Amino acid sequence: MSMALAPDRPRLPPGATRERLRLWLRLLRVTREVEAELRRRLAAEFDITLPRFDVMATLYSDPAGMKMSELSRRLKVSNGNVTGIIDRLVTERLVIRAVPDGDRRASVVTLTEAGRARFAAMASVHNRWIDELLAGLSADDAGTAAALIDRIAEKAAA
Repeated sequence: MSMALAPDRPRLPPGATRERLRLWLRLLRVTREVEAELRRRLAAEFDITLPRFDVMATLYSDPAGMKMSELSRRLKVSNGNVTGIIDRLVTERLVIRAVPDGDRRASVVTLTEAGRARFAAMASVHNRWIDELLAGLSADDAGTAAALIDRIAEKAAA
């Protein structure tokens, strides 16, 4: 009877590289955990998905509305993903879709007054949830963490 040997686990590189890898894995884990909790709370309290909330947040930031292509670009998702979400929000009368003069290929989407009011109510509660979930950090700690994450983002974007 032979015992199969467990495959060798990859060895972590030494020093700073190892710590950066551990940091990356922690960032992923914490992001997933916070996101999962936000998804759960949004569904339970507002019967809305996180992607729909994100679309409404992006539209809320631009009261004049925006082209679907701009919305996709800002959200970093495909036009197809945004189209399905917009279709549902239009059906619920939270968003209107209009064709700008002279460009029938494009459409501009805007939150309705009901959509703006609904998002404002959700955003207030969402802000409270974020504050609860990150309550272990002081304002100074949060600022330091944000500055460090900004440095990571700058390097990744370069």
